[in-house]
Amino acid sequence: MPVDIATLRRRCTEEMDATPRGFGDAAWLRDAFLTVPREHFTPPRVWWPSPREDGLYSLIDRDERPNAWLKAVYSTGAPLITQMDDGLIPPVGPAKGAFTSSISSSGVIIELLRHLAPEPGERVLELGTGTGYTTALLAARTGPGTVVSVEVDPAIAERARRNLHALDLDPLVVTGDGEQGYPAAGPFDRIIATASVREIPRAWLEQLRPGGILLAPLDSPFGCDLLVRLTSTGPGTGNGRFVAKVHFMRVRGQREPRTYAELGWTECVDAARWQELRVEAGPHGQQIIDPAPAGPSRAARAESPLRQFSDSCHTPLVGCTL
Repeated sequence: MPVDIATLRRRCTEEMDATPRGFGDAAWLRDAFLTVPREHFTPPRVWWPSPREDGLYSLIDRDERPNAWLKAVYSTGAPLITQMDDGLIPPVGPAKGAFTSSISSSGVIIELLRHLAPEPGERVLELGTGTGYTTALLAARTGPGTVVSVEVDPAIAERARRNLHALDLDPLVVTGDGEQGYPAAGPFDRIIATASVREIPRAWLEQLRPGGILLAPLDSPFGCDLLVRLTSTGPGTGNGRFVAKVHFMRVRGQREPRTYAELGWTECVDAARWQELRVEAGPHGQQIIDPAPAGPSRAARAESPLRQFSDSCHTPLVGCTL
């Protein structure tokens, strides 16, 4: 018996109505989620993000298992993997590799856009187009001619363009290095990254208008990415705080490991107090600041095992290539 798409979408919406990390008071976001068909942007073959006992990731084929495919599309907590090893592994069966692109889980996309909080008419830069689904939700909010999205993979970018055009949406999707942003269309009111960075690219801050908002997953020493929300304080500078614990895929240009000291993290930063940390970024890099006064009590807190924090990060892997 075929699964009813409207029923799945409604159930997914109700789940996100009931969670603190869902729609909240963002009625526009709830309306956009109900209007923009997520299944339209999901490739016909995707991998489920949890491995089987043999270590392989199961492929869900829409033509062979349409009900399972639709249920996966409207699962609130599961991303659907659309690319492994930068496309070297074709989606023809169960496989194992590094996740390099996905359609992010519904719950994470909703949380991202709720924290971004774009207003109608604002200019938005998205780094990491992926399937085009998040792009479509953004365009539904900000209106015609307001969204620019940058995708590093030409094939992914072209599919997203076709997906968006089929729904008469007009975001500008360009192929390029997401870390460079898109200066030709700046400055932007809001900038959002759908892949994780170890260091906030300077170009993003330079292309954000004073008072504008930057939202990006930032690698942390706690076994999670932390979603940082920065407000521009002038050309090329910004400050803000962490608003959520997440897991994202890395941008291609920042996959090599670096020490956290190089990235502005102090040794005594307290994992249990991640929400109190402040982030400052500018021409000379980024600094993650613990505003608590230094002293024995703070040092004792910092000695608590980071694993306690890591184990509390339950948000699934999400993101796109850049």
